[in-house]
Amino acid sequence: MPNGDDILKPIDKAGLVAFAERGRNNPNSRGTVKTQTFYDGQFRSLSYSGQHTAVVVDEPPHLLGQDTAPAPSEVLLSALGGCLCVGIHAVATARGVTLSKLVVAMEGDIGNSAAWGAFGAEKKPEEMGFQAVRVSVEIEGDAPRATLDEIVAHANYNSPMANCFRNPIPMDVKVT
Repeated sequence: MPNGDDILKPIDKAGLVAFAERGRNNPNSRGTVKTQTFYDGQFRSLSYSGQHTAVVVDEPPHLLGQDTAPAPSEVLLSALGGCLCVGIHAVATARGVTLSKLVVAMEGDIGNSAAWGAFGAEKKPEEMGFQAVRVSVEIEGDAPRATLDEIVAHANYNSPMANCFRNPIPMDVKVT
C-alpha cells in the first residue's frame, strides 16, 4: 500500500531524460523480455524473470484451482496497472508535476466457457480472453485537474501494456 508520505517516491528525472533521449535517437529499438514458467500442477504455476522471486499464478476453486495466488487474468490486469503507474509517474515527472497519490483500479470482463479448450464451448480466439477492460485512475498532485487528466491520457496512449490490450500481438507457440 502507499508509503504514507505526502508525495510519492520520486523517480530519477535525469535518468528519465537520458532514457527518453535514447528512444528519440533510436526510435525503432526493441528489447526482449524473458520469463520461464514452471507448472506445479492443479492449475498452479511459478514464473521466474531474472533473479526475482517467482510470480505465482493459480486459479480460484470455481475454476478447479487451489486459490493460493492470483489467477492469470488478475496478473495480466496487474501488469497493466503497474505499467500505467510507471507511465503516469514518468509523464508527471517530465512535466514537473509532483504526485501525492496514484491508484489504478482495473476490472475486466472475461469468460472461460471453452474450458481452456478441454471439451467446453466451441469458441473462436477473438471470443475468448478479456472482452472489455475498465480502468479507473485516482490521482493527486501539485497540478490542476486538467493537467493531471492530460498526464493520464498521455501515459495511457504510450503504455506498452495498454497497447498490448488494444493491439493484436503476433504469437508463436511451439513444442521443443
